[in-house]
Amino acid sequence: MSEQLTISDLAFKHQGLIPTIVQNASSRQVLMLAYSNGESLQRCFETGETWFWSRSRQELWHKGATSGNIQRIVSIQVDCDADALLILVDPAGPACHTGMVSCFYRELTLARQGESE
Repeated sequence: MSEQLTISDLAFKHQGLIPTIVQNASSRQVLMLAYSNGESLQRCFETGETWFWSRSRQELWHKGATSGNIQRIVSIQVDCDADALLILVDPAGPACHTGMVSCFYRELTLARQGESE
């Protein structure tokens, strides 16, 4: 059973933002983590494409507006606490500004005790 929510049901936390995971709807690969606010989500619904809030530039940004690598929204899912989103998308190209398909292309390893860092 699916519970229907609206933007006003979301728990926007720090600075009115909600963490938003973006995942490829077909491959299920996690593409990126961004932050959304009420206005960016409204734009998502209006355009069918991803919009986010840029914490560094303090402005809305439309994913792919410059690169052409837009993300068409398949669905938006809300976690159990309504404080995180998962957007499933059909991407038109790489998600990462580096040109990588996903922003998650590096692996963190822990140095063992006694090894140089």
